[in-house]
Amino acid sequence: MDANFTTVDWAKEATIYEVNIRQYTEEGNFSAFQKHLPRLKEMGVDILWLMPITPISDKGMKGSLGSYYACSSYTKINPEFGTEADFLNLVNAAHAMGMKVIIDWVANHTGCKHEWMDAHPDWFARNAAGEFIERNGWDDVVDLNYSNGEMRNALIGAMQYWVRDFKIDGFRCDMAHLVPLDFWIDARKAAETIRPLYWLAECEEVEYHRVFDTTYAWALMHASEKLAKHEIGMHEVYNVLHNYSQYPQGATKLLFTSNHDENSWNGTEYEKFGVAAKAWAVFTQTWKGIPLIYSGQELPNLKRLAFFDKDQIDWTPQPALHDFFKTLSSFRKTHAAITTGATFNLPVSAEGVMAYVRSDAQSTILVVLNLSSHHHRIHLAHEQLKGNFKNLFSGFSYPFNNDVPFELMPGEFFVYVKE
Repeated sequence: MDANFTTVDWAKEATIYEVNIRQYTEEGNFSAFQKHLPRLKEMGVDILWLMPITPISDKGMKGSLGSYYACSSYTKINPEFGTEADFLNLVNAAHAMGMKVIIDWVANHTGCKHEWMDAHPDWFARNAAGEFIERNGWDDVVDLNYSNGEMRNALIGAMQYWVRDFKIDGFRCDMAHLVPLDFWIDARKAAETIRPLYWLAECEEVEYHRVFDTTYAWALMHASEKLAKHEIGMHEVYNVLHNYSQYPQGATKLLFTSNHDENSWNGTEYEKFGVAAKAWAVFTQTWKGIPLIYSGQELPNLKRLAFFDKDQIDWTPQPALHDFFKTLSSFRKTHAAITTGATFNLPVSAEGVMAYVRSDAQSTILVVLNLSSHHHRIHLAHEQLKGNFKNLFSGFSYPFNNDVPFELMPGEFFVYVKE
């Protein structure tokens, strides 16, 4: 990261929760979602990432409601979600509970009709005939023209507007790698003249960590899917994780089993990982990185949510995985070894089983994940596996003596911390 950028302290141990306002409640607006804040706070959520809150272009609109990611203005609120006052109330309520709010920022393109187009057609990408164009195969959007300095300044001004007037705490930047890096550098400098922010990029180019605190772990997502299909072995998964360990100091990866794209287009985590879905969720919370929970994963939500139409999440009074995520999020906050400790991968002969030790001067943590659909018996040996270890989920303690046997049912997981 550039010397003049540092990650805000409150993000370093955070759990991020992605909010799909449209599908969250029957009303599908800010006020209805706001009623869920106490539950999310209790579950251990620190940062709320709201999918785009801007209005959607009616030209080229897909489905009955359109794509969040095809905006018609950068400085207005989607009326589907409520008013400016409703949004400010939501941000203030989250802040009062100690949570932060970041908004999704779509800088590569706008919808097919945007309020800039009539007065500033040169702010958009155009072909030789002067027609607006898009370069990535999305037919409901138009690319912006980053060779135009006025457009850049207007876009940065719009980002500052949300920070200044609505007190947001950062940005999740959509398809960040499609936007020139120098724009993001200028944007962060300008936005942070107001106050320090958290910057998350949907991107996996190491160079973008010059600006961004956290980037997506797409390569890991793809490797985990291939592992589930028996197309690769654990060795290839560890190779991806090793590559991440070589990132610049302070750079973090966003670890997830689902998000809005994955759920809608590639399937739920249960479609992809089957019985190992929860074990992979444990991984996201115990490996070095920033864990993400998507709307409804705490239920768990077993359906693909429609992207362009209303498709409400079916909430229950007490989501079944609330305590599961609460336990993991709390554990991360009380054991710095998870965020800053050393990692030792333990050799395991059983295919599809991952075992590792996370440790620092205060803690020794053992994580064992059966990411397969098979029953396994294994032995784990490591010099740090000596003494009494407490099971994070059951609360029971067991004496370890360097060589520890495990019997693992399909998808089973264990987290042990030395007492």
